[in-house]
Amino acid sequence: MARAIMLQGTGSDVGKTVLVAGLCRAARKRGLKVRPFKPQNMSNNAAVADIPGDNNRGGGEIGRAQWLQAIACGVAPTVHMNPVLLKPQTDVGAQVIVQGKVFGEARARDYQALKGQLMDAVLESWAKVGEGADLVIVEGAGSPAEINLRSRDIANMGFATRANVPVIMVGDIDRGGVIASVAGTHLILPEGDREMIAGYLINKFRGDVSLFEDGIKAIGKFTGWRCFGVVPWLKAAARLPSEDSVVLERLASGEARALKVAVPMLGRIANFDDLDPLKAEPQVEVVFVPPGKPLPQDAGLVVIPGSKSTIGDLIKFRENGWDRDLAAHRRRGGHVVGICGGYQMLGRIVRDPDGIEGSVTEAEGLGLLDVETVMEPEKTVRNVSARSVSFDLPLEGYEIHLGRTTGPDTARPTTIINGAEDGAVSADGKVIGTYMHGLFGADDFRAAYLDSLGVRGGGVDYRAEVERALDEIAAELETHLDCDAIFGLAR
Repeated sequence: MARAIMLQGTGSDVGKTVLVAGLCRAARKRGLKVRPFKPQNMSNNAAVADIPGDNNRGGGEIGRAQWLQAIACGVAPTVHMNPVLLKPQTDVGAQVIVQGKVFGEARARDYQALKGQLMDAVLESWAKVGEGADLVIVEGAGSPAEINLRSRDIANMGFATRANVPVIMVGDIDRGGVIASVAGTHLILPEGDREMIAGYLINKFRGDVSLFEDGIKAIGKFTGWRCFGVVPWLKAAARLPSEDSVVLERLASGEARALKVAVPMLGRIANFDDLDPLKAEPQVEVVFVPPGKPLPQDAGLVVIPGSKSTIGDLIKFRENGWDRDLAAHRRRGGHVVGICGGYQMLGRIVRDPDGIEGSVTEAEGLGLLDVETVMEPEKTVRNVSARSVSFDLPLEGYEIHLGRTTGPDTARPTTIINGAEDGAVSADGKVIGTYMHGLFGADDFRAAYLDSLGVRGGGVDYRAEVERALDEIAAELETHLDCDAIFGLAR
């Protein structure tokens, strides 16, 4: 097995994902063959990854965060980097993905009982990820302080103790109470788990770090743990693909720009990092609209993103009054893009005869495209090469969806994916739908599409910006953390 270290947090959203990505890039720059691993992730932001040994040319699902961390390592993502992925469909239930494929659905209480069966898959993937690597950097989930869940844990100390991986605890000073959160974690962990922790680091510090010296002394007094460093607020993290834990930090709109893009925040919003390339454009302002707020009247474009629960989110869309806002937007000549679940919502009707998404088996669509969707049990999961029909430009992306969409407007496809027509376009060309995620990630297409809206785009190499952001974060971590000591912990 490769040597490994693990980052766990005193709570959710303390910045583990970005820290692991940054450490992966730092290790890679030191010449190490490094890989990411997260035993269990919960997110509707998924990516398509390779299934080693599977020759059907498809793919499997992993968390988008592990896809980003694989980029940081300079390797292709595989499903073994995130063997268990939970995709919430309701407040109490989720779809369970194991080693890239749908395992089933489970309510929260049932899933706790299921965890024992999943540890074998986690350890199998763990062994595969380490093959040929010098170092594996593991990301925990939530917090090990949730001791009520410890007996069946596969994400934090349950994994660390089974795999014998030393742990560094991450505390988030930006939310306040970091001394209590680190010391409190030490206090309540059972002795065997506590012994796995080699020390801690502080994340998201703003200001003069010398003012926290007494805080470090206090944590040392309560825990006996060493401090591996204090990480400042990493501005470059805002240029990385979005994930669930950080989206709320990016909702505030910035200065007014040539084009405002409104994005309704669906209850089960998925793969909303589709919007990140637009956010990187100097002339574009992307505004996420929370439930209870109207779609802004000055938006030139509305993008309806993916959803893990199309019918449920479509019902809520109407309850929020966004259907009326969208109709008014169209009357003003506004443009609309629907991606994946958003594409399905734009049609006349969505049917789910097998109850795949839940008890409601049919919902009226928004009626902006003359198409209808029928949910089907088999899930499409694949990376794709495509071409824009309107602009005759190459595209790269992926598909993750249930359902088949048909109707007159599909005679005007949005893209050609692997030789087959995909999507639909309204007669006036202002409403488009597609199953392809990553549409705006193609720089030339994005520039051409913005130009068609009367906005100057281009000049942004989005993928290169992600690479530069990872390099900047790695450099910051090398400056503010004792990376020699951190990497030296690995065993």
